[in-house]
Amino acid sequence: MLGQWFGLQRKSAGRLVALSLSPRAAWSPRDYAALAREGFGQNAVAHRCIRLIAEAVGAVPLRVEGRGSGADRVRALLARPNPDQTGVELLETFHGHLQVAGNAYLEIAEGFDGPSGLFVLRPDRVRVMPGPKGWADGWEYRNGADRRVIERDRASGKSPVLHLKLFHPSDDHYGLPPLEAAARAVDIHNAGGAWAKALLDNAARPSGALVVTSKDGSEARLTDQQYHRLKDELETLHSGPANAGRPLLLEGGLDWKPMGHSPAEMDFIAARREAAREIALAFGVPPMMLGLPGDNTYANYREANLAFYRQTILPLARKTADALAGWLEPWLAGGFAIAPDEDALPALSEERLARWQRIGAADFLIDTEKRALLGLNSKPDDGDEYD
Repeated sequence: MLGQWFGLQRKSAGRLVALSLSPRAAWSPRDYAALAREGFGQNAVAHRCIRLIAEAVGAVPLRVEGRGSGADRVRALLARPNPDQTGVELLETFHGHLQVAGNAYLEIAEGFDGPSGLFVLRPDRVRVMPGPKGWADGWEYRNGADRRVIERDRASGKSPVLHLKLFHPSDDHYGLPPLEAAARAVDIHNAGGAWAKALLDNAARPSGALVVTSKDGSEARLTDQQYHRLKDELETLHSGPANAGRPLLLEGGLDWKPMGHSPAEMDFIAARREAAREIALAFGVPPMMLGLPGDNTYANYREANLAFYRQTILPLARKTADALAGWLEPWLAGGFAIAPDEDALPALSEERLARWQRIGAADFLIDTEKRALLGLNSKPDDGDEYD
């Protein structure tokens, strides 16, 4: 991704120090391991976006509506899905995989009287096994040399695995992650950071050539002693952050010929900022929430946070809740519904207060109707009556 120094080279003319650049841009692979390493592991912007989304969706309370043993079992599973994780930790891991891979998998552990636990499966270890009609009939899970096939029970409608995926326009079985859409911006951002580090480590190594000429302008040669002296001086006196910006003293017919671009010519800082904004855009995170400069889309952080919840977090939370309800229904004979509890989110408190005040001030509504509009149980008072 970055041009590579080939160092001092002794040409036939004995007078050239040159810089060699890669002929084309090199992009990182798009497999899960590369996306996790280059994106989540090595890019601060993508890392923060994924954590913001995963932690926020995982922290959205899920309200289980309904009575009976099925609803009680769902509440218990969501509160403590397995011995090693709480419900919040499980959903945070689940949505972290969804953002990195575009796919997230949950597996049911079945006990004597139904589901006894929920476990997250790593997406890079799972392979969809389509049936004759193209739909998924099962999943293959590999962990090292171990291979396990998990089959769907079509007759009962029970599926041991919940596969949640993001929309992919050209794949029937796997989703397209935001991190893949942002992969080029991640590469640019990472390459810029690596370039800046290399600049600090090797600041004064010239991005150009030293040309040796005689007094009359004709070609000249460096002796072996002069060549090695010049090489040693460049490596010892003009390398490393302590020598950054140190001037290069030219003598004996040496002439400097620039062959590269300065940071200002490359518009280096602006390019990294735009790459960071593209990464945030792919994930649906307002740049203001990441502290990126130059973003005037929202008047303040509060507006940006509200937009983040309304446009990114709540759609994912609703999608997850609906998927969980449909997946668990055959196992627990239904009788329940799962929905995100929006009233419990502090980020929506001001919006909720304005709604309550607006409905409370509506004199043409009785208390029963107001409670219904607010999503509360309707318990009419004896004094309420219609005009």
